[in-house]
Amino acid sequence: MEKTIGETRVRTAFNPSANGEVDQIKQKAAELINLIDGMRTEKPGIGGEFGRLKALALTSIEEGAMWAVKAATI
Repeated sequence: MEKTIGETRVRTAFNPSANGEVDQIKQKAAELINLIDGMRTEKPGIGGEFGRLKALALTSIEEGAMWAVKAATI
């Protein structure tokens, strides 16, 4: 089965510590990334702002997941 964009970005299958919190963090982050990525329709009248905001949100979720995993495994 092909991975979703969220699963790919946060690497849900990579958890060498086998930490349950890491699995939860990555799964929730992947779900949110998939939700936002699904917002594919450009909003009329705002030009490239929609894409910029969407990209910022996705990047922030990826970064947040990274720091949360770090906290869970320290």
